[in-house]
Amino acid sequence: MIFAYILPNRTGCDTIKTQVSYPYIQLMYLSSRTIKNLNAKFKELNALRPIPSAQLKKIIEQFEIEMTYNSNAIEGNSLTMKETFWVIQEGLTIKDKPLKDHLEARNHKEALDFLYELIDKDAHNTVSEHLIRQLHQLVVQDSQKEIAGKFREGEVYISGANHRPPAGFDVPLHMSELIKWLQENEKIVHPVELAAILHHKFVHIHPFWDGNGRVGRLLMNIIILQAGYPLAIILRNDRKRYYRVLALADEGKYKTLSEMVAQAVLRSLSIYLKILKPQTSKMENEDYISLKELSKKYTLFSENYLRKLANLGKLEAFKEGRNWLSSEKALQSYIDSLKE
Repeated sequence: MIFAYILPNRTGCDTIKTQVSYPYIQLMYLSSRTIKNLNAKFKELNALRPIPSAQLKKIIEQFEIEMTYNSNAIEGNSLTMKETFWVIQEGLTIKDKPLKDHLEARNHKEALDFLYELIDKDAHNTVSEHLIRQLHQLVVQDSQKEIAGKFREGEVYISGANHRPPAGFDVPLHMSELIKWLQENEKIVHPVELAAILHHKFVHIHPFWDGNGRVGRLLMNIIILQAGYPLAIILRNDRKRYYRVLALADEGKYKTLSEMVAQAVLRSLSIYLKILKPQTSKMENEDYISLKELSKKYTLFSENYLRKLANLGKLEAFKEGRNWLSSEKALQSYIDSLKE
C-alpha cells in the first residue's frame, strides 16, 4: 500500500515530497475499515492541496489552541479552551488561575511551533533522544526549569496505574532501545499505528520526572505530521478512556490505542475537509450529526450501540466536546460492510 508523504508547510507550499511503501510485515492493529477511512479522507485532503497560506495559517492556529488546551487539561491544567486562547494569542493573565497553568500553555504552544518548523524544514526528520530532550525542554522550560530536558535519575510512580516505570539508571538504555525500535519499524508500519505505539512505548518508559504525557503526544504527532496528516488531538473529555487504552497497551494490547489515535486523525481530517471542501451543493457535503439524531433515522441502532461502534473504530465518527458526531453515509458504509 502506498502513502504519500506531504509536507504540511505553514506557508502553504505543502506539496508532495516522496512516496513510501508500507507492506505491513510486522505490526497490524488497525482494522481494514479504519485504514480504508484514513486513505479516503487523506486522498480528499491531498486533492485540495496546496492550501492557501492565509487559510492554512488560521487552521493551524485553531489546532494549536485546541491541542494545547486538551493536552494540558489531561494533565490537570485548569485553563478553559477560551482562557488558553487568551493566554496564548492575547498574552492575558487569567484571574484566580495559577501562574504554572499560564506558563504551561505558553510553553506548549512554543513546543508546537518548534514541531511545525521541524517538519517544514525536513519532512523526514529523524526522531532522536536529542530531539525528545528538546521537546521536553520547551514544554517545561518556564514551569519546571530545573528538570527541563533532563532524564530522571531516580524512581518514579504513576498514580492510579499498575505499571511501574524502569529505574532511573535504566532510562538511557530504554530510550536507546526505543529509538532503535522506531528506526526498524518506521518504513514498514502504517504511520498512524506507528505513532500510537511509539507514544505508549515512550510514556511506558516515563523518562522525565514530569511532562511525559505532553511530550509523548507531541512525539506521536511528529510521525503523524511527517506522513502528511493534520495534528491529532486526544481530547480532555476522553481522558478516562485514554488512560484505559494505555493500560491495555501495558499488557501488549495495542489495538484499542491504535484505533483511538486513528479516530483522532480522522476527526482532524474531517475538520480540515469541512473547512476546505468547496460547498457546491448539499448533496456533495457529508452532514455530520449527533449519534442521537442518527439513531432516530436508523431505528435499528440505538445511540449507545452507535457509540460503542464509534469507540471500537467500526463507525467513522469524531468528537466535538462531549458529543460523538457521525453521518448517514458513514453508518451506511458500516451496514454495507456487514453484508459483505
